[in-house]
Amino acid sequence: MSIVVRTLSDQTYEVMRRKILSGIIPPGMPVRQDVIATELGVSKIPLREALGRLEQDGLLISYPNRGYVVRSMSMNEATEVFDLRLKLEPGAMASGAGRANAADHEAARDALAALEKEQDQDGADHVTQNRLFHLSMIRPAGPVTCQLLTRLLILSERYVRMHLEPKGREDRARREHRAILAAWTAGNAAEVEQLTRDHIRATLDDLREQLEE
Repeated sequence: MSIVVRTLSDQTYEVMRRKILSGIIPPGMPVRQDVIATELGVSKIPLREALGRLEQDGLLISYPNRGYVVRSMSMNEATEVFDLRLKLEPGAMASGAGRANAADHEAARDALAALEKEQDQDGADHVTQNRLFHLSMIRPAGPVTCQLLTRLLILSERYVRMHLEPKGREDRARREHRAILAAWTAGNAAEVEQLTRDHIRATLDDLREQLEE
């Protein structure tokens, strides 16, 4: 059995990532490294490593002589990210459906079960598990495809969280996820592609209403 050892930098990254995704550190706010290092009880080295990773994720922007600032959210960015997902993800899901084996099916079912368990917990912020569920159906398509879409899914997480805030959205997402998984495990690539496209497009349509209000 393998043991995963999380470094101090990894732990700091995860804490900071949750703070940004949950809005505790809101868009546009500078990251005060001295304050955060004291709050988390870490030195500047693991904190800087964590902040560098968060910049790579697209959650932070660094400025000379100013440090890091939480990246702003905008309809332009949401449109760009979700348009790219529409171009790549439905086909990747369909390809994954055609290549998946029994172990892949089990992994995807487990990922959905973990996501729905988090959805049932009050106050849970489950956008990370949502990403892992999507990736479980993309992974059989190949490592390069999975790597590219991991980046897009990370960039979309704050927008997914915003999209799920209004009442009723969680229930709709649950129904859509179950339908996609059923088609995917049945190997119905055409249906998977259409359902995934509809799922992403509906999220983008909702975001347009929210961000353009």
